[in-house]
Amino acid sequence: MTRSPTQFVLAARVLHWLMAIMIVSMLFIGVGMVASVSELHAWLLAIHKPLGIAILVLAVIRLIVRLLNPPPPLPADLPAIQKLAAHASHYLLYALMLAMPLVGWAMLSAGGYPVMLSHSLRLPPIFPVNAVAFAILRHAHAWLAMLLFLTFLAHLGAALYHGLIRRDGVLSSMTGIGRRLG
Repeated sequence: MTRSPTQFVLAARVLHWLMAIMIVSMLFIGVGMVASVSELHAWLLAIHKPLGIAILVLAVIRLIVRLLNPPPPLPADLPAIQKLAAHASHYLLYALMLAMPLVGWAMLSAGGYPVMLSHSLRLPPIFPVNAVAFAILRHAHAWLAMLLFLTFLAHLGAALYHGLIRRDGVLSSMTGIGRRLG
């Protein structure tokens, strides 16, 4: 796969934007689920489970794509602390994209709830039924969701900073639009 040294490969860009839409949707669905006691709750839950597993699968694919196709380098004039923050936030985002669905799946398994991807496709439990573990995993899932949301906001803020203020090509490396300035 050839690419410009200033851009992510097409597969990485497509996965990035697809997963961004899925993750933001998932965060809103999750909030709606825990805030609703109507028939809407069951409908949101039916979306939440397969979407979470889809995010898990795509996160693994995305990680493989990233390992096979390293990202373009950050601008040379970027301060070291910002480079460190960029790398740390990406590691955190990948960890959360993998951990959130696994913790959710383990939580449901511990609660004795099936993880249904469709009416006939059921995933096996990955944790034994245990009420205490269910409670702990439920809290962990909620806290990880908040951390994911905050990390997403920081990522968005950094992207806008690079695209609108620094105009250094970092944002265009993921959009595939425009070219690197300076």
